[in-house]
Amino acid sequence: MRWLAFLSAALLLVTETASATQQGALVQAYWKAADKCAKQAQTAFPDYNAESNAKRDAKLKECLNASNLAPRQPLSPATPR
Repeated sequence: MRWLAFLSAALLLVTETASATQQGALVQAYWKAADKCAKQAQTAFPDYNAESNAKRDAKLKECLNASNLAPRQPLSPATPR
């Protein structure tokens, strides 16, 4: 009897996640594309010095603009004025 309850709960969970809204799927696609841009920028400039941080931020911004995605906050700390 417990197995039947477990199977019905699992089936309900699978059904709910499979019927995601179109808007939710679109948001996930945008986040995936933005994460891909971040990964490309990190791969291109893996060091953690000021010069690499600035280049990484520029590469990320360029990729996001090219893909028409929302900008992110810079990863490098702002320089004091």
